[in-house]
Amino acid sequence: MAISLTQPAAERIRTYLETRGKGVGLRVGIKKTGCSGYAYVVNYADDIGDSDIVFEDYGVKIVVDKESLKLIDGTEVDFVKQGLNEAFRFRNPNVTGECGCGESFSV
Repeated sequence: MAISLTQPAAERIRTYLETRGKGVGLRVGIKKTGCSGYAYVVNYADDIGDSDIVFEDYGVKIVVDKESLKLIDGTEVDFVKQGLNEAFRFRNPNVTGECGCGESFSV
């Protein structure tokens, strides 16, 4: 079981955490929503709970709750810039479909 980062994603997270001045890493999870069923939830991780699993890539911690991990195990988190737009992108091998807008996915 693992969640990994690309080097650009790790650099962006590290920069955000340094600017923010606190946090232990990136928290990644899912929520039920959208036309395809699930959406990714990304936030700063200020602490690590008892039900969290922690991965580390390029010196950055990725914190995931056990329930979310069931659906996103094996996911690679990337950070991409396209013109003025920038965002985290997820390469989840468990995804069987995505909605047209790219905001939600199914497994």
